[in-house]
Amino acid sequence: MELNTLTEFQNQIDNALLDYKTGVGTFTQKMPELASKYNAFTEECFKEGVLSQKEKQLIALGISLYAQDEYCIIYHVKGCLDQGCSEQEIYEAIGVTAAFGGGAAMSQGVTLVQDAVQYLQNNPMH
Repeated sequence: MELNTLTEFQNQIDNALLDYKTGVGTFTQKMPELASKYNAFTEECFKEGVLSQKEKQLIALGISLYAQDEYCIIYHVKGCLDQGCSEQEIYEAIGVTAAFGGGAAMSQGVTLVQDAVQYLQNNPMH
């Protein structure tokens, strides 16, 4: 990736994470009861259980790829890394998702996911 494109991509990742955080904050202010119940539900879904939090993040990444949701793709790449997923585990999840989602899932996996992994590994403060 050339420098200008790399800088633009870094800004895209930073902006996506900030946009999501800001949007959730605004939604929570306007719909506190609903947001509270949604947050409790998702926290329950992602807590450690028979499936580890790591496995749950890999599942969420696959669903995000299949749904072509760039915000969730970035968010769950970060979640995978935060839960200790290796690049190989993430790439295997891309492969499984591509088996169901075809070229659209694969294209996001070999671009957005790979670039996000590289950026977030080198910028762990996110």
